[in-house]
Amino acid sequence: MRIITGSARGRKLKTPKNTDIRPTSDSVKESIFSAIQFNIEGAVAADLFAGTGQIGIEALSRGASRVYFSDNSPESVAVIRENLRLCGFSDNAEVSPLSAAAFLKKTTAIFDIAFLDPPYGQDLVNRILKDDGLISKMSENGLIICEYEKGASLSASYGNFIIRKTYPHGKKCITIYEAI
Repeated sequence: MRIITGSARGRKLKTPKNTDIRPTSDSVKESIFSAIQFNIEGAVAADLFAGTGQIGIEALSRGASRVYFSDNSPESVAVIRENLRLCGFSDNAEVSPLSAAAFLKKTTAIFDIAFLDPPYGQDLVNRILKDDGLISKMSENGLIICEYEKGASLSASYGNFIIRKTYPHGKKCITIYEAI
């Protein structure tokens, strides 16, 4: 697992020993960032269910100004902090050892971009978008990028966010919501 491009290009990232973590493949990560490349520079982002932190760190490498990471696994939190240190982004990040829902209740930050890649089979994308307050934490021109298992059902809209595009990738899908 590595950073694809930007200021930390080629840096290898650490992964937890926890087998529940599914790091996003380089091809999926490249698809995500190709789709949002003009929205990254200077953005404030949230990497919810962060795992290794690779998606948020990729955003920092490509010019995001700040990324908030949230994961309730102590092992993941330690790995995220180590990966931020390895890439030189510790000063541009905040790592919260909280579930995505608890983090969203606590934070006062407003996000330009939010990345969601929760554990599969628990309908967590719908819960975060419907009930747990992410929409109220998004900027007026925000983007929400959801990675989820193929076959899961997402709404065409959440609040003022509508689907911009859905990309199938093998056993998973990426859906990008944009504010209208």
